Amino acid sequence: MLKIEWPKSDDGPVSRASRYTLKGDPYSSHSVILDWLGDGRGRRLLDVGAADGLLSRRLTERGWKVTGLEADPAAAAAGAAHCERMIVADLDAGVPPLEGGFDAIVCADVLEHLRDPAAALAAVRHALAPDGEVVISIPNVAHLWVRLSLLAGRFDYAERGILDRTHLRFFTRRTLVALVTGAGLRVTRLTSTPVPLYQVVPPRWHGRALAAVHALSARSARVMPRLLAYQFVVGARRA
Repeated sequence: MLKIEWPKSDDGPVSRASRYTLKGDPYSSHSVILDWLGDGRGRRLLDVGAADGLLSRRLTERGWKVTGLEADPAAAAAGAAHCERMIVADLDAGVPPLEGGFDAIVCADVLEHLRDPAAALAAVRHALAPDGEVVISIPNVAHLWVRLSLLAGRFDYAERGILDRTHLRFFTRRTLVALVTGAGLRVTRLTSTPVPLYQVVPPRWHGRALAAVHALSARSARVMPRLLAYQFVVGARRA
């Protein structure tokens, strides 16, 4: 394991990733990823952009042998407890040497934060086992809300969401598929997720009514993905 170091402070390491939370509702990208991957049964998985272990913890609990790859030393320090191995590396500076043969590689909400996501995806593909799968989740910049905002002359960044201020690249369904195929992969499954209402609606409003609205939103996102998908989740294998 590489040594994990973080900037010194009186309060110890503070992860920049801590502002993100696991989206546990059944229609979220996190739930889709966990459902697709299923039980690990001792298989190896590379969690790219593992942050502080949001997904790594659940994957380890499901029997995956998780190797985390994270650029932020503070986040890596927090996430290391949930991984078999944690590698601290900045993907924009190049993918470090990896022990190949991963049965699954997860890129959850990470590629949009990179300067060159195509190069990073192509590089990690070489660590994929011949019959392994890459699972990617990424925001849809062509969502109706963004389109309406543009019509109003607005393109305002926020602390999280599609226009998260740390996003460097933006994707539509078509450009996401192009990214995947350009990295030497072929799309084997693709689905859409709705706006995460449980994260934007105050808890006091959570209940049957919100659940019904959320279910309808999820169905609409699948019917009209280019317009209503909040995120896309892609499963891909070697071309």
